[in-house]
Amino acid sequence: MSRRYGRLAALAPIDLELHSGESVALVGPNGAGKSTLLSLLAGSLRASEGGISITGAAKVGWLPQRPSHYGRLTARENLVLFARLENVGDPVRRAAELLERFSLPGDRPSAHLSVGNRQRLSLAIALLGDPNVLLLDEPTASLDPKQRALLWQEAERHVVEGGAVLFSSQNPEEVERHATRVIALDSGELVFSGGPDEYAVWEREP
Repeated sequence: MSRRYGRLAALAPIDLELHSGESVALVGPNGAGKSTLLSLLAGSLRASEGGISITGAAKVGWLPQRPSHYGRLTARENLVLFARLENVGDPVRRAAELLERFSLPGDRPSAHLSVGNRQRLSLAIALLGDPNVLLLDEPTASLDPKQRALLWQEAERHVVEGGAVLFSSQNPEEVERHATRVIALDSGELVFSGGPDEYAVWEREP
């Protein structure tokens, strides 16, 4: 798949496979095409060429960089709304489960939540439909260490339960600690794909 904006190639043709039980880091400088790739996989953008194949009954959950909820609605109302859009069997019950799981204040407008709680609400929304694949776009960029640890705890839980995680990050420590595979982009081109140890060696090469 690839993505173009007129003559500008935001993402060159790239083949990518995600497998159950792996956590893949997407790295590269700003403008490398990381968010474009994640948006394509999430279905928010259409590929200019190629397509996306999802095997079996796989579902995708997406945590974009920008808040994925409505500021005037409470956390509970946001979860119920998105649960209905996801055709979750009992939206009210599912919202209550996630409010408890993420320790979120359910009856406060989401615009009044802390940065960490807003991010956790976005992650809860991404998990509403019990996705197999979880896409995280710079998920910890604005979080303090405690909130960052809580988010990675949830991501690791998803992998342990058999899901797949694809996350973009500018933090080398996160890549080293949480990735089982690394994909590097530069100017929309795939420049590296391999294990974290291989990536560390490749990155140091002149």
